[in-house]
Amino acid sequence: MATKVYFNNSCSICRFEINHYKKQENNLEWIDICTEKNSKKDTNKNAKELLRRLHTIKDDKVYCGVDAFIQMWSEIPKYSFLAKIIRKPVIYHVSWFLYEIFALILFYKNKNQLNKIERI
Repeated sequence: MATKVYFNNSCSICRFEINHYKKQENNLEWIDICTEKNSKKDTNKNAKELLRRLHTIKDDKVYCGVDAFIQMWSEIPKYSFLAKIIRKPVIYHVSWFLYEIFALILFYKNKNQLNKIERI
């Protein structure tokens, strides 16, 4: 069963990064939260939570934020080393903090998409 990656394709920064990962060897399933009507149901997250962070699902477990990146990177051979590095305790906590700041900035940049996600 492929890991599903839930991302915001309407965000130019998110789209740029995810398009890069899509070009790499992987078995990931890419799901745009702005167009996939089952995103909220599949992740058990509301529109705000989906817009706020990257999410992945593997083996029926939902990962978000840095943990979602770790999950995603671990399945892209070219980036699996990043997953191993970010899992280290001190590096994980620093990465988590930096991700949360950056994700909050992107959330406010893309907040206008919230209504669109709530409607689908």
